[in-house]
Amino acid sequence: MKLLIRPAAEVAIKSKPVRQQQMRQLRQNIRKILVRLDPEIRVDGSWDRVDIEVPEGRGLASPVIDELTRIPGISTIQEIGVFPFVDIADVSAKAIDAYADRLKGKTFVVRARRLGDHDFRSIDLERAVGGALLQASDARGVDLKNPEMEVRIEVKDDQYHIAHRRHEGAGGYPIGTVETVMTLISGGYDSSVAAYLMMRRGIRSHFLFFNLGGDAHEVGVRQVVHYLWERYGSSHNVKFISVPFEGVVAEIMRSVNHRHWGVVLKRQMLKAAAEIGRYYNATGLVMGDAVAQVSSQTLTNLNVVDRASDEVVLRPLIAMDKQEIIRIAREIGTEPFARNMPEYCGVISSKPVTRAKLHRVEEEETKMDSSVLAQAVLDRTDVMVNQLLDSIVTPEEVELVQTPAVDDVIIDVRHPSEEERSPLALTNNEVLKIPFYEISQQIAGLPANRQYLLYCDRGTMSRMHAGHLKADGHGNVKVYAPAF
Repeated sequence: MKLLIRPAAEVAIKSKPVRQQQMRQLRQNIRKILVRLDPEIRVDGSWDRVDIEVPEGRGLASPVIDELTRIPGISTIQEIGVFPFVDIADVSAKAIDAYADRLKGKTFVVRARRLGDHDFRSIDLERAVGGALLQASDARGVDLKNPEMEVRIEVKDDQYHIAHRRHEGAGGYPIGTVETVMTLISGGYDSSVAAYLMMRRGIRSHFLFFNLGGDAHEVGVRQVVHYLWERYGSSHNVKFISVPFEGVVAEIMRSVNHRHWGVVLKRQMLKAAAEIGRYYNATGLVMGDAVAQVSSQTLTNLNVVDRASDEVVLRPLIAMDKQEIIRIAREIGTEPFARNMPEYCGVISSKPVTRAKLHRVEEEETKMDSSVLAQAVLDRTDVMVNQLLDSIVTPEEVELVQTPAVDDVIIDVRHPSEEERSPLALTNNEVLKIPFYEISQQIAGLPANRQYLLYCDRGTMSRMHAGHLKADGHGNVKVYAPAF
């Protein structure tokens, strides 16, 4: 199978040196990701396209296209058939094979491009193939301006190709063509969507989490961060940094007027983020704020918050409605994580200030012990995101089962998108589909007299959650590990 990749429109309009650099980066990103599927996948190209050749007969077509649709910088993915050029009649015959059934009841147009020494023009090819398709199909007609389908053909020297199915890409810029940022992430709807939008814009992003109290929250954030990186940014290694912020929260509540708690907390986060960002060579900070969504996000308060740092603060959601943010979260697969993410509400005051004065806030901050924030920054931990799930160690040893008993119930804990791509089917065992982010809530409702084996592709997620469930007193939970 051959695929033709076109870059996003904004890449195509860059100056030649910039476009060449971005296309090199795009090809490099594609290679890094596709080599994990099969090292024999070939990725080549030029200044305006990427050509991919996928080995036949290995079941790679669907996984390759799935990966490509999520790589930033790609506008379209076109499946193409490549043939030796014989004559226009042969081109017409191959076009009929590819398109006759798909044109029923639709208008179409043939777009042809001829490169080389031939005795016909591109328009001659368009007319001949268009006429043949019109005669051989139940198409509604030809429409040169607004067709419902386009038939694209390219003849180059002694070969030609016909475009088949077309898939939409993610758009944006290739990751690595814009500077690095530090994204503040809480795992909720807003920060997760903000992180995705920055990656889609070609920005390499480290993830910065401020733990306000609780291992459950950090586990949830680690999971959504790994999911975002694996699906949309795995061409580049990035860090997950966790900052223990319970002490800072306690200092705020002890020293600051309660009306300023929310604004001061955001400012303390920005101060810490700026210092950490400089350590990791980040040139900006990303936050998931939207204007007026909560009291700390009025324009006045955002201005006061931003004065805590000299770094540029990027807010990709600034003018979005909450429903729009949730819609994007649903599309990219982070909505279930956000819906089940534990929340920490210990810094919400009864009458928060909505128009904070900078001098008043700075005066409140002088009452705080500055060493508490400094210590929190020093006590941070970091881990490469590709090792994030492996770094979670549960206190319980869990048993791995290679061959389940007939009465065992298998619980597929994979994300629904993963389960849909590769369904788990067993001959004699009941299989329940309960995503890992819901397993803790649903396990109590299952019959206690059955044995449950958690399953995921790599075994990391199933082992981790089996350990948590066993620690919570569920002794009837093990791991189904057929290939581990």
